[in-house]
Amino acid sequence: MREPGFWYPARRNGAPLAARLLAPAGYLYGLAGRLRRGFVTPERGAVPVICIGNLTAGGAGKTPVALTMAERLIAKGEKVHFLTRGYGGRELGPIRVDPLRHGAVDVGDEPLLLAAAAPAWVAANRPEGAAAAVRGGAGLIVMDDGFQNPSLVKDFSILVVDAATGLGNGRLIPAGPLRERMDDALARTNALILTGRGHAGDGIAARARARGIPVFNSIVRPAVAPDFGDGPLIAFAGIGRPEKFYRTLRELGAELTETVSFPDHHMFSESDALRLLVRARELGARLVTTEKDAARLTHAPVASARWRLNEAAIRLPVRALIDGIDNLMVLVNDAVIRARRR
Repeated sequence: MREPGFWYPARRNGAPLAARLLAPAGYLYGLAGRLRRGFVTPERGAVPVICIGNLTAGGAGKTPVALTMAERLIAKGEKVHFLTRGYGGRELGPIRVDPLRHGAVDVGDEPLLLAAAAPAWVAANRPEGAAAAVRGGAGLIVMDDGFQNPSLVKDFSILVVDAATGLGNGRLIPAGPLRERMDDALARTNALILTGRGHAGDGIAARARARGIPVFNSIVRPAVAPDFGDGPLIAFAGIGRPEKFYRTLRELGAELTETVSFPDHHMFSESDALRLLVRARELGARLVTTEKDAARLTHAPVASARWRLNEAAIRLPVRALIDGIDNLMVLVNDAVIRARRR
């Protein structure tokens, strides 16, 4: 879905009418979440659980952070497995993601990215997913999302916020982008990461510091040096903040002749793919997209437009470059040690 424009108004001197009209629904949404967290008794997993979550609906950049954290932990010798809901996929799980067998329609796009870095499990029921991961050999679980899910104990929770958009209009879904109230979220946060550039996240960063929560800054950078070749590029993306991807490309020196944006988690149709291929031929341009978008093109029928788009498009895998990550890892490692002593 595309986020409503009034979630992130350019002017902050008043709430648009739509946001005001939807405010009662947002109140009920927030109340339902608080009641759920209040009445559900979380289960403790057999291994430590590190949660990477966000406060807003999509686009904060939590998956690159999850990948970066997992790589650091794996380098220390941890047997990291990912656990995620698998947004957009039909599998409820628990199921271990097999990129050779599963497509985005099965498990969602983000689990396919995670599975390329470490074993990844999709589970609507998080405690069952954690138990399946442990049976599969996990020594530590990194949850991509699940911050608002109260069913599993988190030993360390990292809240990711987009520095450029912050908390938007500060209202709860559907009146705004918030999944829960800021103070409720900060009460369960062990570290805050501001991703990208901007000052819209300064307010929540100040609130976090006032509570003694450490704040880190992060930017997204390619996992490997990109090779865009010569000539113009058409960039396309169906992610929470496509403009962030386009800005990254320009910063890397890419010559973007056109950009094409789709809703977050968009499942590309044959007509979408054909339109992009035709446009690239018309402009004499190459196509470039995100690793997440490319995941939704895998397993397309051979010779179909989607298959040809997948073959033609340059992918840009990214990771989060976190300033002060060594200090963050000390906090995470301490939490892991405490969890294993319980």
